[in-house]
Amino acid sequence: MAEQVKKPLKITETVLRDAHQSLIATRMTTEQMLPIIDKMDKVGYHSVECWGGATFDASLRFLKEDPWERLRKLKDGFKNTKLQMLFRGQNILGYNHYSDDVVEYFVQKSIANGIDIIRIFDCFNDLRNLKTAVSAAKKEKGHAQIALSYTLGDAYTLDYWKETAKKIEDMGADSICIKDMAGLLVPYKATELVQALKDGSSLPIQMHTHYTSGVASMTYLKAVEAGADVIDTAMSPFSMGTSQPATEVMVETFKGTCYDTGLDQNLLAEIANYFQPMREEALKSGLMNTKVLGVNIKTLLYQVPGGMLSNLVSQLKEAGAEDKYQAVLEEIPRVRKDYGEPPLVTPSSQIVGTQAVLNVLQGERYKMITKESKKVLAGEFGQTVKPFNKEVQKKAIGDTKPITCRPADNIKPQLENFKKDPVVQQYAKQEEDVLSYALFPAVATEFFKYREAQTTKVDPKVADTQNKAYPV
Repeated sequence: MAEQVKKPLKITETVLRDAHQSLIATRMTTEQMLPIIDKMDKVGYHSVECWGGATFDASLRFLKEDPWERLRKLKDGFKNTKLQMLFRGQNILGYNHYSDDVVEYFVQKSIANGIDIIRIFDCFNDLRNLKTAVSAAKKEKGHAQIALSYTLGDAYTLDYWKETAKKIEDMGADSICIKDMAGLLVPYKATELVQALKDGSSLPIQMHTHYTSGVASMTYLKAVEAGADVIDTAMSPFSMGTSQPATEVMVETFKGTCYDTGLDQNLLAEIANYFQPMREEALKSGLMNTKVLGVNIKTLLYQVPGGMLSNLVSQLKEAGAEDKYQAVLEEIPRVRKDYGEPPLVTPSSQIVGTQAVLNVLQGERYKMITKESKKVLAGEFGQTVKPFNKEVQKKAIGDTKPITCRPADNIKPQLENFKKDPVVQQYAKQEEDVLSYALFPAVATEFFKYREAQTTKVDPKVADTQNKAYPV
């Protein structure tokens, strides 16, 4: 048998972003991160995912931290390691589409503050919603990775994935990520998928999955054997469950093979030791719910990501209708079909899930239709792989003509208006504040007021100079 060519596997570490987002509702603070950065920087990771996704909103809303300040501090500490973020295409890090000038400015500021790799995805895999972000990242000399939201359904054939990979390469992206947010990709299907993407393009392939359904480590093994170049893993105290497979386990799995990562297990053990007390504290306080730590096979049956499952439970709890959980799980695939079979990932997962809850609680399907559902069915989020259910669409938007163009083509430039907004004029201390406000106006306003109060507390003389608004 011919000797295999050495092809060391690269690792992206998720403990500072997706791992704590998945397990402790994105509550890890910057101060908790900083002491371990020096050690993490010595590991030799391909990249560390540490920003984007829900971290931006959670920093402002719950932790009363400036996400831009976090990024700058992380950049100061990671001198040898690339920093990576997750970016929701035309939604940026919010839940609505923004104008191109806001998207471009956000990309520009992300890279200027320390991001090297931007992973860009769209909840419908509508590539039109990714173009602006990809072009902006390239312009700023950043690495633009397009993530394909993995899902199942008649339309998602190997040819579909292969053709999409070709289009991604043509768009000028630097790499492709398979974003398996619900843990739906099983091992042998991973082999076929990676091969299809390799057939469709010559770009590097990265694999991202969650342990929710229990197959993630085996899926990584088959994906790597099929040619995947990079995998996303999390330090063991924040791994498994609805998070990623453990970094140390995957490093050990490929040790001594042609895929050997070369990472030092002793150093990784020291890093794991640092995060272990954090895990124990989160379990003790209930911040880490044991429900998210096991295997949930319902994921494969209903294609519901772990975060969406916990949202459903809390929605039903609030409505005093926890007994309707099973009925809602069965309704989700039906709503998804009516909406053109989109992948279930933020924000489509929340939209489909909430509508399914309403359908069950009202005792009649689509008796009440959410504002977001109407937007989806009006084409405001983009194009799905399959057409919408015409009857449901008519019920939602009546005779309104759905849009067929790229949704952002209908959005006039917004950046100048955000800059002139009275809140921004009064409170901005840095250029980036306009972006925090653009994405989360109410949350950012609260944060700005909190920041001002804290500054005033420190020293009235210092505060006097610091409180002068930044010319945005």
